[in-house]
Amino acid sequence: MDPKYIQDVAWIGQDYVKGKIRGVILTFHGLGGGLKAGVGTDELEWSNRGGLVVYPYCGPWSWMNRPARRMVDELVEAIYRKFKLSDRVPLISIGGSMGGQATLLYTRYAQRPVRACFANYPVCDLKYHFHERPDLPPTIRQALQWPPEAELDAMLAEHSPMCQIAAMPDIPYRIVHGDLDKAVSKTHHSDKFVAAMRKRKLNVKYIEVPGMGHGGPVPLQVIADNIAFVSSALTGR
Repeated sequence: MDPKYIQDVAWIGQDYVKGKIRGVILTFHGLGGGLKAGVGTDELEWSNRGGLVVYPYCGPWSWMNRPARRMVDELVEAIYRKFKLSDRVPLISIGGSMGGQATLLYTRYAQRPVRACFANYPVCDLKYHFHERPDLPPTIRQALQWPPEAELDAMLAEHSPMCQIAAMPDIPYRIVHGDLDKAVSKTHHSDKFVAAMRKRKLNVKYIEVPGMGHGGPVPLQVIADNIAFVSSALTGR
């Protein structure tokens, strides 16, 4: 990808970065997400610490499919070239819901290694999620390019973090999920995923939030700790 076209395929927060760029932060949106209009409070905090926030335009329901992964890989390399970033500058991946699945899955497949991964109320088991809500089969089928029944199970496994645990890199992970989430079941997703990741002895910090539904309300301390997790990945401390 030519670096001059990165603004065509992503929102880039270079205008908010204070000082030199200390890290690139990929942030993936949830199901139905679209164009980004501005910077969030947590993103502003990361920008103040040298984080370059990048919001890839993968499409409203890409489910981090093969074209999305290829596009993000090309985007990341174009960003490192455009801003003349050293390979020592960390790449950090974050996202919520479908974006949580995206951040975990991209961390698994990324060409440039991801330094740290933060997933909010993530979809971890795409095979289970396929029938969890009526809006999911058509969006997942479309993302996977309508595979025939004989191929569907393998395609769901390729795109399911739960099925990719053996290949997940050994980096810091932060998973946040509320026990009142009715859209993405904490029991069927994060609980099982974190247990399997810990069985592999990976570094996973799991924040289980009583009384929180899908996306909120998020306690202030959890927000502060989310900001601190990404900030520590930027500084290496």
